[in-house]
Amino acid sequence: MAETKTLIAVMITFSVMIIEITAGWYYGSMALFADGWHMLTHTAALGISFIAYVLARRLSGDGRFNYGTWKIEVLGAYTSAILLGLIGIYITYISIERLMTPVDIQHDQALVVAVIGLLVNLICAVALYDPRHHLHGHTHSGLGHHTHDQTQEGDPIETADLNLKSAYLHVVVDAMNSVLAIIALLGAKFYGLNFLDPVMGIVGAVLICRWTYLLIRDTSSILLDREDLSLMKQHISEHMEMETDVLSVEVDLHRVEQHRFDCVVRLISDAPQKPFVYKQRLKHFGNLNQVSIEVTPVPRIKVNT
Repeated sequence: MAETKTLIAVMITFSVMIIEITAGWYYGSMALFADGWHMLTHTAALGISFIAYVLARRLSGDGRFNYGTWKIEVLGAYTSAILLGLIGIYITYISIERLMTPVDIQHDQALVVAVIGLLVNLICAVALYDPRHHLHGHTHSGLGHHTHDQTQEGDPIETADLNLKSAYLHVVVDAMNSVLAIIALLGAKFYGLNFLDPVMGIVGAVLICRWTYLLIRDTSSILLDREDLSLMKQHISEHMEMETDVLSVEVDLHRVEQHRFDCVVRLISDAPQKPFVYKQRLKHFGNLNQVSIEVTPVPRIKVNT
């Protein structure tokens, strides 16, 4: 279902993106032109999500992927972020040029296209909406969209489809950018504030560059396995140390899928149990893939009375 929703959204937004870019250039509206290029950002995000669904399904049995195929999505996002950054720079250059050398804008035609773009963004947002998108949780780095809900004990577990959530949030952001284009065109049409159009073009370019920066930062951290998992390690350690037979705990985590981790727990115990006992204690951590337990026994200290 999520794969189908994403494919439909890709087709719709890509079509409107082409219309906005073409109309923005033809009618002289840099705000509309920038909005069209910015729509490419969520078209790319939706496309990456769709490809991830397809590859994960088709290559799930390929043993050459030792830790799964989920990083294909991250690599695609990193590549598209670089291209989008170049586009942001280009739009800034053109907008500054238009500030210095204004051109006539066909306001009515450009407004029609801008409104269509906004409506498409809203339609896609409704199509991609998932009630779990609004669960209260905390976000970790990783394509900027790794969100966890909380159990009553405060342990992080995965909830929503994060590919779908990232696409949904980006559509909402892009709808805001469409509003900027409409404001600029209305200001130019009714109040003669023609400078608003290239200014909004620059604002749109800044939004693109900011999203590019955040995406490069988060994807590069994942690709290089540079992630702060200290909070999750702390949850696991505290949970294990609640038992009286555990004296100290050391936890190592390695991401093997977008939402799952291999976990190695090294503990010191003065009353060591079988490894499966300790694994059972971590059973409610839903995002642990494979758990290895290493137990170092120490003699129980006897107190003479």
